[in-house]
Amino acid sequence: MDALIQSLVAANFAPERIIPRAPMARYTTFRVGGPADVLVNITDPREIAVALRAAKHAGVQTTIIGNGSNLLVRDGGIRGLVIRIAGECAGIRREGNTVYAKAGISMSAAAQFALSEGLAGLAEMAGVPGTLGGGVIMNAGAYGGELSQVVTRVDAVSLSDGKIVSFEGAQLGFSYRHSAMMDAHVIVTDVVMELTPEDPDVIRARMDECARARREKQPLNYPSAGSTFKRPAGLFAAKLIDDCGLRGLRIGDAQVSEKHAGFVVNLGHATASDILALMDEIKARVLEATGVMLEPEVRILGED
Repeated sequence: MDALIQSLVAANFAPERIIPRAPMARYTTFRVGGPADVLVNITDPREIAVALRAAKHAGVQTTIIGNGSNLLVRDGGIRGLVIRIAGECAGIRREGNTVYAKAGISMSAAAQFALSEGLAGLAEMAGVPGTLGGGVIMNAGAYGGELSQVVTRVDAVSLSDGKIVSFEGAQLGFSYRHSAMMDAHVIVTDVVMELTPEDPDVIRARMDECARARREKQPLNYPSAGSTFKRPAGLFAAKLIDDCGLRGLRIGDAQVSEKHAGFVVNLGHATASDILALMDEIKARVLEATGVMLEPEVRILGED
């Protein structure tokens, strides 16, 4: 990977932002995963195209991540360059009821900003882990709220040629845990949202209500990637898993949460292989008992 590192340095990336053999367990909320060949932290969306060109010049593949909250990296790690877009790309501002945000801002920080401005529409996102950019790509949501309800425009960088592309209105292609950006091979850089003026006390009450529900129902004391499986049409993954008697099922230190069967958690020393084996076991047992094939909600990357 020396050629890649040299290309990044030549592109004016400071050496401290270039991390060879980056331990991906450090960059994912599951706290598992082997090393990436090279990881570079992005501090400005304009650097994304620069990093893509450096990787192309070095002849290596690229992988894009945010803060790793919906990500499972296999134990063999990730080959090539990982471009990490997180807190450094986190600007946000308001013009009237329109909010302009950088993709690296966390969804909780965006929700807090909206609260401070007396704007409703993001209260349900206050406790959702992950960056806004990652949330937009998968149309993140909770407690009846989804980003599709407020996002009106997305700017992104094309992975094929590094050019800026925009999505508006129907081009956003939002559906359950899906968007057009997911299929377009792009990196989200900027998000525009239309919010609604509201009494901050009303917004805060809704945020508090969602926070209480999370504390009561979700295993926040263990590393996880949130909901492990997508909700099947007309059904709930957690209920299917629970009805099959799988609550508490364990492989190594990976466990179906005893608090919420929709979560697979890391009890402390799980490997990615443990988690994947448990997910496969869950899928097989639910399919056998119900005829429903569960689909992972977590993004799975890397090599065994």
